[in-house]
Amino acid sequence: MRYFLLSFLLALFSALHGHAQDKPFLTLKDSTNQAKPPVKKTDSTFHLDFAGTGSINRATNDITYLFNNDLKFGVERHKFSLNFDNDWVYGTDHHVLTNNDYLSVLQADWLKPKNKSGLYYWALASYNTSYSLKVNSQALTGAGLAYNVFINTNAWFGISDGIVYDHSDLVLPDSTHLNYSTIRNSLRVLFHLVLKKDLLGMDETAFLQNSLRMGSDYIVRSATTLSLKLNKWLDLTSSLNYNQQTRTEASNLIFTYGLKFDKYF
Repeated sequence: MRYFLLSFLLALFSALHGHAQDKPFLTLKDSTNQAKPPVKKTDSTFHLDFAGTGSINRATNDITYLFNNDLKFGVERHKFSLNFDNDWVYGTDHHVLTNNDYLSVLQADWLKPKNKSGLYYWALASYNTSYSLKVNSQALTGAGLAYNVFINTNAWFGISDGIVYDHSDLVLPDSTHLNYSTIRNSLRVLFHLVLKKDLLGMDETAFLQNSLRMGSDYIVRSATTLSLKLNKWLDLTSSLNYNQQTRTEASNLIFTYGLKFDKYF
């Protein structure tokens, strides 16, 4: 009897095993009665970007150089993103200081659509000081709306507009100091293009921030970046930046080239 039960169990196991290979033991209908597995939450995406660019011109008993270091850190979760950008430009010409410019921007985006056109919200806070633009200090805070006009895997174009509060300490053309505040309209255009299967990329960001109290008081910023990908996280990059402050009657045009570390994790 014992050997019969053992033989029966072995035969039953073999039958079930062969049936499981031909057909799942748990059918779709039966699975609906089982406990559902917990929904896996989407993890946050972090982005770290550092670009070290510049140029050096050395002659007999003289040297001219310009360095531009840009560090970005961003985090994105669902339809919310937070980006922190820090840029420092330092340069001399014939041992005379030409640039000692620092810009820091913290920006948040809400309800930003992914991979499609749509409207979303933004808010920012920024601080900058610029020797070349005669800005001792400038703080901007504000919010507004943005719209993805066109977006796909290889190109993206967007615009945004909003209101920012500006509190500045400037050096005027006659060398006097001006400490004042104003409300500005902030118009921004963004463009991104990828060529040759992610090998070559181009980015353009342009700002026009005009005072609502004085038509001749406006700020222009434009940054164009061209990147050639060397591997998954390292790019050969060049950048062309233009900045203008009409209140101080100062502007600069900066061209640099170097390497960029770009990593998502």
